[in-house]
Amino acid sequence: MRIVAGELRGRRLASLPVGSRVRPTSDRAREALFSILGDITGLHVLDLFCGTGALGIEALSRGAAPVTLVDTDARPAAANIEALGLGERVELLREDALTFLRRTTETYDLITCDPPYDEAPSLASGLAGGLPARVAAGGRVVVETASATPMPLDLIGFHLERERRYGGSLLTIWRNDE
Repeated sequence: MRIVAGELRGRRLASLPVGSRVRPTSDRAREALFSILGDITGLHVLDLFCGTGALGIEALSRGAAPVTLVDTDARPAAANIEALGLGERVELLREDALTFLRRTTETYDLITCDPPYDEAPSLASGLAGGLPARVAAGGRVVVETASATPMPLDLIGFHLERERRYGGSLLTIWRNDE
């Protein structure tokens, strides 16, 4: 896996150990997603269930700042942050995503949410309850799930902007209408 565009374009992300539960967003899906999102310069970004941190690091490479990564297992993202020398530019938190959403008072312009595919359906209500208060007016939420079993997510006050399938993944983009 590599960073697709921006200042870190072409830099490799650390590979994962065999049997890891982390399933990074493919280069192709990341490239398509950021093409859809357009210019993200200066956006405040939150990457929930960050895994390797690929989505948040890609956003940072394309000009987003600040960027916060959250996952219960922060080791894969920490390895990439260290390898790319991003320690001063990225906030990495080892925390449950739903707990973080309840605890934080920050709002974000862009939230990416890529939970483990097998846990996504059980996380839908918690995310639907926690995400809306954390998204700035006009901000967006991007959710990646398995295309065969999409997350039944209903974000009140948001409209479904776009859905795209990339292999076995489904990217859903919601926009805050406020």
